[in-house]
Amino acid sequence: MKVKHKRNPTKTMIVGSVSIGSKHPIVVQSMCTTHTRDAKATAQQAVQLSDAGAGIVRIAVDSKRDAEALPYIRDHCDANLSVDLQENYRVAKAVAPYVDKIRYNPGHLYHHEKKKSVEDKVGFLVDVAAAHDCAMRVGVNSGSVDPDKKNVFKKEDAISPMVASALEHCELMDKIGFDQFCVSLKSSHPDRVIEANRRFAELRPDVPLHLGVTEAGMPPDGIIKTRIAFEQLFAAGIGDTIRVSLTLPAAKKHEEVHAGLQIIEDFKSGRVRSVVRFDPNRLNIISCPSCSRVENEAFIDLAKQVKEITDDVKEEAITIAVMGCRVNGPGETDDADLGLWCGPNFVNLKKGEEKLGAYRYDAILPRLRREVDALILERQ
Repeated sequence: MKVKHKRNPTKTMIVGSVSIGSKHPIVVQSMCTTHTRDAKATAQQAVQLSDAGAGIVRIAVDSKRDAEALPYIRDHCDANLSVDLQENYRVAKAVAPYVDKIRYNPGHLYHHEKKKSVEDKVGFLVDVAAAHDCAMRVGVNSGSVDPDKKNVFKKEDAISPMVASALEHCELMDKIGFDQFCVSLKSSHPDRVIEANRRFAELRPDVPLHLGVTEAGMPPDGIIKTRIAFEQLFAAGIGDTIRVSLTLPAAKKHEEVHAGLQIIEDFKSGRVRSVVRFDPNRLNIISCPSCSRVENEAFIDLAKQVKEITDDVKEEAITIAVMGCRVNGPGETDDADLGLWCGPNFVNLKKGEEKLGAYRYDAILPRLRREVDALILERQ
């Protein structure tokens, strides 16, 4: 029997051919893993994800070559495209004519033109979006929060800076008079995702929310973590678009979409496991979803191998983060007990915020295991 799903009374946002928010169905998203500059491969994967049921397909743009691929991609797929601006917000002007939505991270606006105010930068993005009929997403990520916001709160408070940053950028949009935007507040910790979105939704119930647990990891664990967060938020009427961020090879990336659709259908049918919360007292392996920012696809196999070599310590309360790129890797690994962020040729190993060194892909696993064993002894 279907469960009546109460939703927050948000405004409606239009992204290409889909309507988001209010009483419209929850939209499932995914993100291309191909290098965007490989226009043919990216267009093919965008079609694959759209055909699987993704209402929006996100593409990362980090360079002029990436931007130059957008016209071909747009001409060869009918998907509703969202461009994920990385650290250079100014590239929005080159890509906006070919996409339906622009996503930016408030924490990344500080990397370019540091003398220009945040309000001016957001104003630039809004002008570009409005001129090309693009929606926008304010994408707040726990691993790359606005440094000014982080400095206001205690170091152990990871949620307040995220919410404060999201609220500030909503106010900037309101001041400018632009209402075609949504917000996301993401973390690799399901509990933080739940709390951040609940707090934001209480203060701004009018703003559509995109939900996601970043670096959820490999199936089935990654799906379980995400499912728990989504179910608890759905039950509170929160969530208008979702992404299940899984570590998958390119050929299987559509499984993200299937997982998202299944979670929605299960929730509506009452098949939930919300009473089961993500257990902070057991081994937690975080690995980011493979996307076009990954500089060495060996990262995917590495994430699997990390799980294999730690199978015997599943009862230990240790978090290991395996990140695939330089954009989110350094920040996202700060909160983990042990973190690996992967470059083209080397894997950078960290213990919390402490850097332990860079190791070849064929040498990192024994070194990681030694750190795991040392950490267990240290706690004993």
